[in-house]
Amino acid sequence: MNPEFRFIETNGIALRAAVMGDGPLVVMVHGFPESWYSWRHQMAPLAAAGFTACAIDVRGYGGSDRPHAVEAYDLKQITADIAGIIDALSPGVPAVLIGHDWGAPLVWNTALMHADKVRAVAGLSVPYTPVGDRPYLEISRRVFTDRNRFFYQLYFQEEGKAEEEIEADVRSFIRKIYFAWSGDGTFDQNKPADAPLLDTLIDPDPFPDWLSEADIDYYVSEFERTGVRGALNRYRNNERDWSLQRPYADKKIEQPALFIVGERDPTLTMFNLDIVARMEASMADLRGVHTIPGIGHWTQQEAPDAVTGHLIDWLATL
Repeated sequence: MNPEFRFIETNGIALRAAVMGDGPLVVMVHGFPESWYSWRHQMAPLAAAGFTACAIDVRGYGGSDRPHAVEAYDLKQITADIAGIIDALSPGVPAVLIGHDWGAPLVWNTALMHADKVRAVAGLSVPYTPVGDRPYLEISRRVFTDRNRFFYQLYFQEEGKAEEEIEADVRSFIRKIYFAWSGDGTFDQNKPADAPLLDTLIDPDPFPDWLSEADIDYYVSEFERTGVRGALNRYRNNERDWSLQRPYADKKIEQPALFIVGERDPTLTMFNLDIVARMEASMADLRGVHTIPGIGHWTQQEAPDAVTGHLIDWLATL
């Protein structure tokens, strides 16, 4: 069974959504560099379990609108997009949100900023941590740039620079980034601060079988068509997001929550924190933290059966 594609008007733009099934709404939100397609393994099982499975293209991606302005991609705008999807597909009834990579902070913050729209919330790969006293990139510049170390989020800040490198060879970008952050890859965090993004990254031959050539072709075709400016603009809102999050710094996520991460995910070392303790302190109803052995950052694609199983077990508790 293939999903039905719908274009949903929300927050002044149109988002493309892949929809399958009938029942309580579950909205899945992807990260970078992904699309609705990153949830392809979860949609049919969630539909079979009695839910309406909806995987969106976040603004800037795929078939969704792509505003030009950087500020069009801040947390206020994208959480309002997600709230609008819920209103359109489940009017008057809150939905479950599931997010991966950038999608995780998007759903965590939607649960805070639009609490009445969200029944429960799950994050993959990126844990919820309350906003700190200083913007994340301010700290990152001290840790990385001041020590002449490369950090991809800082590299993305200059408009046009990363776009030019990535769009020159989208296929190489997809293959190298997906491999580097996978359970099979390596991630070089010690190259000079001004090095290109893809410098030192490996393009494996063959690619691990969790991502087929057809899967790679899909992602390549999407980003060759749309470019990556909208996707990268999400990273260019750090200080604006920090200001938006400050009023919620002392608030807990009240909805039932779940977190799933790969054992070899670079985010585990990047955040360098006790995930369980930090999340338990920031959530009123954390119902599970699952670390999946042997995989990296692309949780629902590298280990689709395990991830789907954890999600369906959690959904059964709601």
